Amino acid sequence: MSKDSIAFIGLGAMGLPMARNLVKGGFAVTGFDLDANALDSLEQAGGKRAASARAAAEGAGLVIAMLPTAAHIRAALEGEGGALAALTDASLFINMSTILPQETDAIAALLAERGLRMLDSPVGRSAMEAERGTLLILASGSGPDKARAQEALLCMGNQIIDCGEVGGGSRVKVVNNFMGISLNALTAEALTLAEACGLSVELALQVMRGTIAGLGHMNITYPNKVLRGDLSAGFQVDLAHKDLGLALELASRSRACVPMGSAAYQSYTAARAQGLGAQDYSAIYPLMRSLAGLPKALPYTVDTPVNADPFGKAAAR
Repeated sequence: MSKDSIAFIGLGAMGLPMARNLVKGGFAVTGFDLDANALDSLEQAGGKRAASARAAAEGAGLVIAMLPTAAHIRAALEGEGGALAALTDASLFINMSTILPQETDAIAALLAERGLRMLDSPVGRSAMEAERGTLLILASGSGPDKARAQEALLCMGNQIIDCGEVGGGSRVKVVNNFMGISLNALTAEALTLAEACGLSVELALQVMRGTIAGLGHMNITYPNKVLRGDLSAGFQVDLAHKDLGLALELASRSRACVPMGSAAYQSYTAARAQGLGAQDYSAIYPLMRSLAGLPKALPYTVDTPVNADPFGKAAAR
């Protein structure tokens, strides 16, 4: 079976290495970008350059967009020299950009009105993994479209997660980035607090890499407590509230700015106000679900503990 030719629109920090990896994978790649240097780099890697998104998409089986915003995608599709005029029912448009799910839905509807197909496949990981071809691909769309694009996607990534119908990829990408980016800010606060109160960053790293702080609630606490329907106290909300209060007092005395920690303190205060003080501190999750108006029953549970005791003893808090 012959490979689809590929149009790649958007040759930035992520898009250019992705396009180069498609070339390495044996695909004929024609790229478009407003940056002439990016087009030069693609040519040097064995790809071709186009003068417009439409020119890149002419005759291409797969048309991939990796652009900063939904407005850029709409312009690349519908603007002057846009790719939409070149798409046919034999084309598959693949958006790999990170945009609002509602914007993804609108673009998918625009294409569907014209009898055109789309995969919503944003990526996880960074530009370093884009260079290595080890991105995490969050593919959403129809089964046949996913199957058609699989070989190309695996040139750019080493793992594909099936995220259901179009829009699923965008939704999980935004949620994933919400957590990762927020944790980055909290990590900066924790290391700053360590240094401000007289500790070395090296010591803080050594300790936190061996506790939940570094190992993560997704890996240990949640699969072993709240996601099993178990809110018996491993570490009480009351104790979490008390310890976080100590940290905020230490931050105040050390003149460290800790807005993420301060916001988290309010969540535990709310949990205590709802009578959850004696429950496990993962009870914050059902509280947040309740505030969002979600059903009381959890939509997902695990049946068995996951990595329940990675230290050989009860996990340090």
